[in-house]
Amino acid sequence: MMRTKQLLPLPWLSLVAACSMFALAISAGAQTTPTQSASASTPQSAPPKLGEDAITQSSSRAKAYFHSALADIYEEEAVNSGQPEYVTHAIEEYKDALNADPGSAQLSDALADLYLRTPGHLHDAEATARGLLKTSPNDIDAHKILGRIYLRQLSEAQNAVSSASPSGNVLDQAIAEYEKIISLEPKDVEDRMVLGQLYTVKHEPQKAEEQFKTAQAIEPDSEDVVLNLARLYAESGDVEHAAKVVEAVPESDRTSKMEFALGAAYDQMKRPKDAIAAYKRAIDIEPGDVRTMGALAQALLTDDQLDAAMKEYQELADADPDDTGTLIHIGEIQRRQGKYEDALATVRKAIKKEPDNLEAGYNEGLLLDVLGRYDEAAQVYEHMVDLTSHANGAYTSEEKNNRGIFLERLGAIYHEQNKVDQAVAAYQKMIDMGGDSALRGYQGEVDSYRDAKQFDKAVEISRKAVEANPKANDLKLMLAGELADQGKVDEGLAMAKGLLKNDNSDDDRKVWLDLAQLDTRFHRWKDAEDALNKAGAMTTKKEDRIYLLFLRGALAERQKHLEPAEDLFRQALDLDPSNAMVLNYLGYMLADKGAKLPEALKMIRKAVEQEPMNGAYLDSLGWAYFKMGQYELAEENLRQAVERDQTDPTVHEHLGDLYEKTGRIRLAAAQWQLSLTEFSRSAAADVEPADVAKLQHKLESARVKLAKEESISGAPKSE
Repeated sequence: MMRTKQLLPLPWLSLVAACSMFALAISAGAQTTPTQSASASTPQSAPPKLGEDAITQSSSRAKAYFHSALADIYEEEAVNSGQPEYVTHAIEEYKDALNADPGSAQLSDALADLYLRTPGHLHDAEATARGLLKTSPNDIDAHKILGRIYLRQLSEAQNAVSSASPSGNVLDQAIAEYEKIISLEPKDVEDRMVLGQLYTVKHEPQKAEEQFKTAQAIEPDSEDVVLNLARLYAESGDVEHAAKVVEAVPESDRTSKMEFALGAAYDQMKRPKDAIAAYKRAIDIEPGDVRTMGALAQALLTDDQLDAAMKEYQELADADPDDTGTLIHIGEIQRRQGKYEDALATVRKAIKKEPDNLEAGYNEGLLLDVLGRYDEAAQVYEHMVDLTSHANGAYTSEEKNNRGIFLERLGAIYHEQNKVDQAVAAYQKMIDMGGDSALRGYQGEVDSYRDAKQFDKAVEISRKAVEANPKANDLKLMLAGELADQGKVDEGLAMAKGLLKNDNSDDDRKVWLDLAQLDTRFHRWKDAEDALNKAGAMTTKKEDRIYLLFLRGALAERQKHLEPAEDLFRQALDLDPSNAMVLNYLGYMLADKGAKLPEALKMIRKAVEQEPMNGAYLDSLGWAYFKMGQYELAEENLRQAVERDQTDPTVHEHLGDLYEKTGRIRLAAAQWQLSLTEFSRSAAADVEPADVAKLQHKLESARVKLAKEESISGAPKSE
């Protein structure tokens, strides 16, 4: 069967004809002029003859123009039709054009650019551009093509050495190209921005800053310049400088992205109110931006503006009902508002939409734990552990972190129920993963054994942990504490002091803080104060100052210096009004002496809101209600505290006091007996003989009263 020859589209025919006429016109220059006589007999001087080189050059350029024009048409057709074969035709035409005019930089740039835009031809693009630079080393377009090639390779994480450029990796090659580009076009802001970002990736912040500042000098109002400079400072840890970059732009000139960046900086600086204001300005500029609405909602949540945060999250949920992240945040707000059943229903709605969502699973277990549904909570976390398990035991850093969190929560639930073996089994899986998870796993095992009053096992695991991690000072300090609890106080203190390097390092600061706590527990008041003074001289960060003030307050309180203790705790709260540890300690101290009870209750409730499963905090809350005469609320919280801290003698004593106050003597006596039993099993440092004597007296009085009642009635009184 005979094949018909494919005809070119009509526009192509006209262009080809034009190219052909152009070529014919040039070649006609080599023939005789129209006025020249054809007769050889007429004596005339010969006309000037066109040089052969000039003829060849003109013809080659015409041919190059012809093929270049066809290449353009093929490219356009490829775009319009989506058929890749036209790209192949265009490449061939560019090659023919270059064969006709091999010195054309414009043709080489065009071919390299087409290669760059064609999948599978990145190497050809690089080779073409580099070939041109051999003859035209300052060709800006060729350098930009190479720069784009290396940026693409970086984005695809192809950090391999190029065969055409074996001198370095892709990041270095990209930097070299953009350094050349800005040397050729020093006022190009966009390319300076790219170079600055490349320096950032290479961890050369000073060079990056230089490029961004130069770009800012060229174009002061550029959004990209401001954002990149702010990002550079933020990633370098200088968040305050990042905020100042945006603050330097007049508020009326800021874009929504600038305000968002400013809000993010304030978030990192723990200035939630300023962050909220910045996010609100961003939304005023660009209403309905989901990312900014989410950031505003989170900032409101951080600032404890729960109702306002809920309003924002509800708007996000209305806009996208299937967004599980928004549902999880709504559940968090409900939990913090004490609406635990509502929170659980919300989180389960998120799980229904996305069954394997790890954050939703974590929150479901958390809420079941808060509600005291321990077996269900354990089942949820067992499922999450299975979900994050790999048969080969190989995990990425993120997978290790997630799995470690679920195992830690599972261990904590078993720990709360005093199921020591199950708790240890969960923590052992953390140890098996190694790294930071292993350190937390060892700590969990030791805590479980110590709270179960199995002090020998706690020391044994501590020694094992140190042997497995000989460079981990935290584990050595843990062992020192366990030795002291076992009665080997001097040995424990000596071990801790042996970790000091006396170089004013942060490691030394941590050692002094641990020594101060050990000395406080064993009533070595002067040594504790000296240790805190040593640590104080090395304390510079805000969060470290808060902890130092807390320990100073605890030392004063243990010595019954209540007014100085209160002052120190309030100084800590001035720095961090939401610090749960300080709120609980100060609130309990005030409640215990019956002072400022409404304020004490407010403090403790705020601590419990943050950590609703903390048995010690629940005990403080119950005790505050008890002191205020609100016995039903006191009983509710004290019962929960006993469930979570079954081996803590103080919570049993408090519940016993509540029973005694409400006329249930038999129940009171039972709790006081449990308290005495736990005191007898406790470490010496945790027992105040005078307090135990008072407790013994209460129990004996209760027994006498019960005996009298039985002698009168002849039978135990029902409670």
